[in-house]
Amino acid sequence: MPEPSSAETVTKDAFFGGAFHLLQPARGGLRSGDDALLLAATVEPGQGGIAADLGSGSGAVALAAAIRAPALAVTLAERDPAMADLARRTLALPQNADLSGRLRLVELDLLLPRLGREAAGLADGAFDLVLTNPPFHPAGGRASPDAARAAAKAEPDAAFTARWIAVAAALLRHAGRFHMIGRPDQIATIAAACGNRLGGLTIRPVHAKADAPAVRILCAATRGSRAPLRLLPPVVLDAATREALGQGRFTVAMT
Repeated sequence: MPEPSSAETVTKDAFFGGAFHLLQPARGGLRSGDDALLLAATVEPGQGGIAADLGSGSGAVALAAAIRAPALAVTLAERDPAMADLARRTLALPQNADLSGRLRLVELDLLLPRLGREAAGLADGAFDLVLTNPPFHPAGGRASPDAARAAAKAEPDAAFTARWIAVAAALLRHAGRFHMIGRPDQIATIAAACGNRLGGLTIRPVHAKADAPAVRILCAATRGSRAPLRLLPPVVLDAATREALGQGRFTVAMT
């Protein structure tokens, strides 16, 4: 069960059967769940090098990726000061001590110009893998009454996703990989944003039930690739898949 903080505003939650722990807002704000774990499940266990988790929140994707890939170092990048503080405290938890040497936090607005990103410690061309679970609900749609949650889940404007992907592409070295989770109706936007920067786009629809429409898409692309778009078989979040996902035993192949 989650452990409330003394102020009862933060919970400490165990993931992957206790392999790592995460501090999260108890109420309001963004709490991590299936989306974060699905994105982390796209990381192959043999992945090495340096990854960036863009819009990391308190660190669910980054920590899950580091557990899945023991040779991978991960940089967490988060703009919101409250979530960055939770990420900083999460990395300092004794339960995560075995991972701390492979994880670092950068607090910045990812949409800063290149010189601003580099000044904050996020250099273009420095990463082998970029993971991102960005705000992806439509701009101008029905927003959460909680301001922090609304900002974490909704695009601030219609051009946001394209700008976000452009930054992700800039951070990658040649042949580096980009992995993202989003909405099915974003396929055209994502494909257009990849443009000449990211090729070999592959998409896996994610369904809550086998006979229901997709609720999410998992996307992957490669910096500098000229391969065409491919649509891969779907992921269905049945009971067995959810259990394996929650224990870190589920891999979503993106090639």
